Amino acid sequence: MVSRVERSALANWWWTVDRWLLAALGTLIVLGLVLTMAGSPPVAERLGLPTFHFVHRQAEALVPALAVLIAASFLSPRHVRRAALLIFIVSMALIIVALLFGHEVKGARRWIFGIQPSEFLKPAFVILAAWAFSEGAKRNDVPGNLLALLLLPITIVPLILQPDFGQTMLISLVWASLFFMAGLHWFWVAGIGGIGMSGVLLAYKFVPHVRARILKFIDPGTSGGIVDTFQVDTALDSFLAGGWFGKGPGEGTIKRILPDAHTDFIFAVTAEEFGIVTCLFLVTLFGFIVLRGLFKATRDEDPFCRFAAAGLLLLFGLQSAINMAVNLHLMPAKGMTLPFISYGGSSLISLALGMGFLVAVTRKRPHSALMLDMHEHEMPQDHMQHDDLPVEQGA
Repeated sequence: MVSRVERSALANWWWTVDRWLLAALGTLIVLGLVLTMAGSPPVAERLGLPTFHFVHRQAEALVPALAVLIAASFLSPRHVRRAALLIFIVSMALIIVALLFGHEVKGARRWIFGIQPSEFLKPAFVILAAWAFSEGAKRNDVPGNLLALLLLPITIVPLILQPDFGQTMLISLVWASLFFMAGLHWFWVAGIGGIGMSGVLLAYKFVPHVRARILKFIDPGTSGGIVDTFQVDTALDSFLAGGWFGKGPGEGTIKRILPDAHTDFIFAVTAEEFGIVTCLFLVTLFGFIVLRGLFKATRDEDPFCRFAAAGLLLLFGLQSAINMAVNLHLMPAKGMTLPFISYGGSSLISLALGMGFLVAVTRKRPHSALMLDMHEHEMPQDHMQHDDLPVEQGA
């Protein structure tokens, strides 16, 4: 146990972070490794790999993921913004390189150098959007809202070109939520909502696989064989087979024919082997993290920290909800992982980065440090004027 009287960086970190939030994230990470052991062996065997190939890979990715989470949680809000800007620039550059030179996988160019840059783009985008909106709300001399408006198309156009409509939709929803939080006029909210609906209609009209997925979701008899719904149908069978308490660890059979049992449909594997009760526990854990973080955000005096925490939590919560909804056939398939549970190195490390940023912006900070950070962008002459003022004795 770290003493309260200790003044080291570690002691300061320990007594200022939300330890309940850290505990919940730690629980989720451990459960993710356990559930990867349940869902990945059949997939590895079908691919001719060692039985626990994906488990070992996930365990190896946990080391840098935990290092990233802890390191990011030590950052001040100012350094969070700077880190996000750097990560955003590098991720955008890698996405463009992937578009030009990356290998095509399932009709999309999303991977380069063994990583998926769009995963790292998401938390960086949220931080920059929060920064822009918060600056626009508190400073008239900074066109923060205009910068936020420009940031969205700059970010999603390369994602659409990949194409990656799932990530595009997720980023757009988070951005729209931050836009609404910024208190802008209802006219703009309605206008942006109309643009979003127009984008969905255009994708439906001109992108065959998007149209087929929507039609199949609305009426399974209308797809004409364009879309294979085997995974979604099999996932539903997993929930029915598992019942309330599941068949037991390693006893699942439907997972053996579920192609993406270790990634997009690991929630269904959880239902078959551990039961609906365990699935409800996972939902509760995700909900606790989101609500706990939002509660902390509402009590923060710094507008940037409020926006950043809310955006990161929306990103985390919406991604979780979309994955679980797809598993339950409540919405069309999106190819989105379940945070910290699904297998995937890029996804795991990027989620750790996002949650590290969240822990950083929700840390308790002295009022003096808060004021310093809030006024970091003051004009140099203002600082010079303050420096010229006499200092009272004892101040």
